[in-house]
Amino acid sequence: MIPRGDLTLGILAGGRASRLGGIDKAWLERGGTAQVTRIARRFDGECATVLVSANRDLPRYAAHGLATVVDRIPGIGPLGGLEALASACATPWLLTVPVDVVDTNDCLLRTLASAGGEGAVAEDDDGLQPLVALYRLAPLRDAVDAAITASALSIQAMQARIPLPRVRFSGFRFGNLNTPEDLRLAGYADD
Repeated sequence: MIPRGDLTLGILAGGRASRLGGIDKAWLERGGTAQVTRIARRFDGECATVLVSANRDLPRYAAHGLATVVDRIPGIGPLGGLEALASACATPWLLTVPVDVVDTNDCLLRTLASAGGEGAVAEDDDGLQPLVALYRLAPLRDAVDAAITASALSIQAMQARIPLPRVRFSGFRFGNLNTPEDLRLAGYADD
């Protein structure tokens, strides 16, 4: 297991949510709790630090006690958020979770960490979930820099540079909040 002091949680919340008409997914609420807050609380006992990759409404995050980083290289999608998180991370390990996951299971970190090596990426019943991943920081920084230099901007292409093993979560779906139907099925309402 990775010691709590060696791990940062990086929540990827910098997307445009174009399929949801630009609604900021971080502030979608279920049961009165904003999505970004729910994820941060879920990993509170496992991570020393929480960083949120966000590109708008930064004072709102600060008001909720969440530290933010903005994309240093705009316009390159999730890799830009991952690059910003990796640059700001001060621990040897980074666990990334996209802000639009519906759920995570209690053994996520433990299971990813059990793969050993430089980290791992999650695969659920829907397939590969490249933004749900655990990284050793130094190889991540090198892989992100190389991917950006090569203009290979997909997360999967970057992960292949490390390489990260896939860890299967059988019988589980992380889910994704991309469409109004996804929101309805998951019980969310925007604020």
